[in-house]
Amino acid sequence: MRVELSEVTLDVEVSGEGPAVLLVHGFPDSHRLWRHQIPALNAAGFLTVAPTLRGFGASDRPEGGPEAYHPAKHVGDLLELLARLEVDRFHVVGHDWGSGLAQGIAQVVPDRVASATLMSVGNLAAILAAGWGQRQRLWHLSMFQHEGLAEEWLSREDFARLREMLDDHAEAEAVLEPLRAPGGLTAALQIYRSGLSIETQLAAPPVLPPLSVPAMGVWSVGDRFLDERQMVDTGAHVSGSWRYERVEDAGHWFPLDQPDRVNELLLSFLKENG
Repeated sequence: MRVELSEVTLDVEVSGEGPAVLLVHGFPDSHRLWRHQIPALNAAGFLTVAPTLRGFGASDRPEGGPEAYHPAKHVGDLLELLARLEVDRFHVVGHDWGSGLAQGIAQVVPDRVASATLMSVGNLAAILAAGWGQRQRLWHLSMFQHEGLAEEWLSREDFARLREMLDDHAEAEAVLEPLRAPGGLTAALQIYRSGLSIETQLAAPPVLPPLSVPAMGVWSVGDRFLDERQMVDTGAHVSGSWRYERVEDAGHWFPLDQPDRVNELLLSFLKENG
């Protein structure tokens, strides 16, 4: 379904009944990232709300440069979406950039968040403090900042470089398709340019209030972009209960690689905090 908000219209999948679970994808995905989790959550008695973020997939791509894609804009979209759906209290689950947005939501409306599940990406301060090895894994963050050059490099030879980055993505061809549309790749990259500028990457780790909601961090052994330390150390930035889990035999996109394991972890954690 398409849900019209004050600034954008989002492509959203809403299904099931019961306590609400907001599922937030990252780059360069859409709500299809969660296609294995949604049926399992619905069968277990949860309402799932899985939006495609502005700039991605079939959702709107607003004009206005990087500022139109600042993480705060995404958080605003998600909270407005929940209001349109008359959802008050909810669990939030985020992968990649979606994890960062999940943490932002939990900071803004902690009284409404029953739990937060952070997949792959931990606390920003923990990432920036994780050492040189972690920064090397995130080399692409700086490259993505250069509008025009990044798009040309990534799309050259039928997206050969982006295909390399998506080498372990189970649905790489499907997520590449929206990026072929005019402006599609730029819109998807704007969240990096607004939320992780070069200045942000070089600055001292930000001092943010700890997450006060129950939180679970999930990291996959085969992740090429994030190391385990940044997720383990995220626990130091959580004042609520903290649970850490590893997923074996999976890459960065482990909700697609190991759906049964991910569903098991999610259902266990959500029921603990229902």
